[in-house]
Amino acid sequence: MTDAVSASVYGGPPPPAHFNIAQACLRYQTGASPDKPALVVAHDPADGSADEVWTYARLEDAVLRVSTVLLAMGVKKGDRILLRLGNTAGMAITFLAATAIGAIAIPLSSQLTGADIAFMAEDTEPALIVVASDLPIGDAGRDRRVVEEANLLARAETADRAAYLDTACDDPAYLVYTSGATSRPKGVLHGQRALWGRRPMYAGWYGICATDIVLHAGTLNWTYTLGTGLLDPLVNGATGVVFTGDRRPDIWPALIDRFQATLFAAVPTVYRQILKYCAMSPSAVPTLRHGLAAGEPLRPEIANAWHQATGRRIFEAFGMSEVSTYISTPPTETPRPGSPGRPQDGRAVAILPLEEGTKPIGRGETGLIAVHRSDPALMIGYWNRPDEDPFRGDWFVTGDLAVMDEDGYVWPKGRGDDVMKVMGYRVSAAEVEDVLCAAPGVAEVAVVAIEPRTGVSVIRACVVAQDGAALAPEKVLEFARSRLAAYKVPHEIVVTGALPRTANGKIQRAKLRDPIA
Repeated sequence: MTDAVSASVYGGPPPPAHFNIAQACLRYQTGASPDKPALVVAHDPADGSADEVWTYARLEDAVLRVSTVLLAMGVKKGDRILLRLGNTAGMAITFLAATAIGAIAIPLSSQLTGADIAFMAEDTEPALIVVASDLPIGDAGRDRRVVEEANLLARAETADRAAYLDTACDDPAYLVYTSGATSRPKGVLHGQRALWGRRPMYAGWYGICATDIVLHAGTLNWTYTLGTGLLDPLVNGATGVVFTGDRRPDIWPALIDRFQATLFAAVPTVYRQILKYCAMSPSAVPTLRHGLAAGEPLRPEIANAWHQATGRRIFEAFGMSEVSTYISTPPTETPRPGSPGRPQDGRAVAILPLEEGTKPIGRGETGLIAVHRSDPALMIGYWNRPDEDPFRGDWFVTGDLAVMDEDGYVWPKGRGDDVMKVMGYRVSAAEVEDVLCAAPGVAEVAVVAIEPRTGVSVIRACVVAQDGAALAPEKVLEFARSRLAAYKVPHEIVVTGALPRTANGKIQRAKLRDPIA
């Protein structure tokens, strides 16, 4: 039987010894096409006069002037900068400015609570917090330097332009928080080389070129949008478009048409909503070449329905924050429903045994997906987690279960731990459970992801009341909303007498997913 491995070591072009994300995204493009739109921030789907159009020259100018302000505020190479910002041009500019001077940018979801931000500030000890005026930071600003986004950008208007720092490819560049198997999110630290490591997906997933206009349905403080909607269009000399307004399903076909978008990126749920609420046809998205999907599994019925309605395909990619997307189907091939595709050219991906060992198992067998440590897209490591070793030898073990077939296609089989995929987000069951266990009257909690409808994943929390306590699901939900980001709040609360357990005392989570009678 053939081993379930694509290659024994990364086979793509190695990153140059010196590499800087911001410089790669802006310097050459500004020289070649200074007046070409690099980033468009749309505020009104019907009113183009409200659009913010940032050409390559204007965007680079803003990035280098903000870099100067950051340096003047005492930010040094390796310092952390928390970006508590919304879906704005300021978010893109500040992120690039931080990488330009060798600082570590930390984009944070706007849905996080003040308590979340306080934890992340304590974890990373940032030299600066850049904050939108309408987003809380809790106690994070205590004894730390904070600057409002508007103030930072205003100061940059009269600042000189800084120079790009000559960073090494392995120098830290940005850190993103992701839910893991513990009750607290963990920081994933990436190097400047991470952008170089995205190169295999340009042909292996996007088919992107400089003439493309990429519309992303997400927000720039989410790594999917940050990469696919901003960095990848920029480094390829294309145009990225994001939208700040109400995300109704009918907005997206209208924006595709108005901007003449050639690529549209979203989570599969967005495609399902568009199909449900919009009259779709090939003429509804006349310029669209194809769609891109990531963040959650793309159901075959959604992909098929989209193709039948629009005449365009959706190409799925599979990945995680630690290594970005590394499995996909290129637009030159026909997707196989149920599989995101094969490891991209150059990637060394293996399916390892469930328990231990570094020898790939056979094709057709279920095991854990692993990526070789030589891949430049792979993270530097987990921030402040010296005891957490996700490697087996030279293989980074992702925790995702899958089968690799004889043709090299990968068929995901869920997670090997308790991390849930909900609406495109990775959510730690342990984190949600820890919060709900603190709710008045709650003795035990177990949460699982369920699918009330095909392609829709939500959180169900099963709670056991303390002796003599009368638990009201509404009160538990209210408690959860006050302490969790919106996407982590359970969709339903089920009060039960006891949680199902094995003879060894382990919770039988599969039973918690059964329909409620």
